[in-house]
Amino acid sequence: MAMVTGAEYLKRIAQLESTIWIDGEFVKGKSTEHPAFKAVLEAKASLYDMVLDDDYADILQASDKNANFSFEIPRTKADLTKRRKATQLWAQSTLGVLGRSPEYVNTMIAIMAGAKDFFAEDGKEYGESIQSIYERAVKNDYTFTHTFVNPSISRKPFYPDGESVEQPVAAKIIEENEKGVVIDGARLLATQGGITDELLVLPSAAFVDSDYLFGCTVPSDTEGLLFLSRPSFGKETQFDYPLSATLEEGDAVVVFDHVFVPWERVFMYRNEWLMSQLFARTGIEAFLLYQAANRQIVKTEWLLGVAQALVDTLNIGQHTHVQGKVSEVIVALEAMRGFVYSAETQAQANEYEIMVPKLEPLKASACYFQMTYARLIEIIQLLGASHFISAPSKKDFASPIAGRLERFMRGEYTSAKEKTKLLRLARDLSISEFGSRQMLYERYFFGDPVRVASGLYHFADCQKQKYVEWVQTFLKKMD
Repeated sequence: MAMVTGAEYLKRIAQLESTIWIDGEFVKGKSTEHPAFKAVLEAKASLYDMVLDDDYADILQASDKNANFSFEIPRTKADLTKRRKATQLWAQSTLGVLGRSPEYVNTMIAIMAGAKDFFAEDGKEYGESIQSIYERAVKNDYTFTHTFVNPSISRKPFYPDGESVEQPVAAKIIEENEKGVVIDGARLLATQGGITDELLVLPSAAFVDSDYLFGCTVPSDTEGLLFLSRPSFGKETQFDYPLSATLEEGDAVVVFDHVFVPWERVFMYRNEWLMSQLFARTGIEAFLLYQAANRQIVKTEWLLGVAQALVDTLNIGQHTHVQGKVSEVIVALEAMRGFVYSAETQAQANEYEIMVPKLEPLKASACYFQMTYARLIEIIQLLGASHFISAPSKKDFASPIAGRLERFMRGEYTSAKEKTKLLRLARDLSISEFGSRQMLYERYFFGDPVRVASGLYHFADCQKQKYVEWVQTFLKKMD
């Protein structure tokens, strides 16, 4: 099958029988028809159609034309450049707000398969497992979500199950036999949980107990696998909520209720040393940050477009403080582009002949965007100001007051309705539930901002020491 159309993708997802709970109700019937999931699945379907569109095929298809770009393992810098362009092209169609567009976890699957010898260090069967997982994903053009965070009931790092080991909290291995393993407990936080083909489960770094150290994939409708989804932020009317109504992803707690996983789906098992090396040696960390940074570039481009559109529509561009605010967005955009170009330029092949973008600029990009995104959204809020509060709805324009809206709420150079469309978009980005969730997502992407910054500080020890030596050498000349 290799590359599916949007319709084929939706048909396949509709056949899933995942156990999903949302708003106190068990999801019955097809997820593709459920109001909480329908819109985002259709948005993802459009991405698959783009892959088969002749206008985009050269960028969005792998070089052998047998898969989409996300499954191609980069071997050259040219491959990285193509991946950047493809990631940004998909992100442009979803305004950069889709955290689990197909290439995010697909990239992990591909890079791990490219580094299958890493997993084989613990036994050739584990290398074979990740290779077969990859081949099956390519053959069927699968989508994944992933989970690797333990529930935070207790902040004690080595007591994931609280006071009792009889009722596991964090997902752990509770049984193994010649056919596979049984997992019980929970993990956080699967975006689009239950509505992807499969779930990638990565080892948790929080505990050294080997019961928690495993990596595998399972179909989303595996027996005993539950997805406890938060209430949807989705809306019905695209005019009033242009993003909430079309790109609300959903997030779910993943519960493993004695889930059986066959050995052929397990690629890491009870190996603390390999777990500690997983992200660095394979290149996974760099590629995840590379994908995210490219998405965030596009998101910032959209924010710049929205900001300038507000300036033009509200006719406030003559004010220097407004110019300064928009310039901040420009600076953020150019900074993010710089991080990515730096990572590409300094890319090197790792021990598995995978061309890996330089990690340092990407770690810096993650830290920077966590700190900067809130300010970018604040700028949108400051530009829109009270216009967001007074923005009318679609029903208002279809009512007897439409004429008054045109009289009193139009822009100097635009109609009231066109002005309101822009305000509703900017509002949805910045102050709606959807926008607030985006804020948290970007603030905590790849971890607690304090820990991400601390990690960057320690990761740069060698670099820092080099420059300290420069200073010390200079100071000695002053004696």
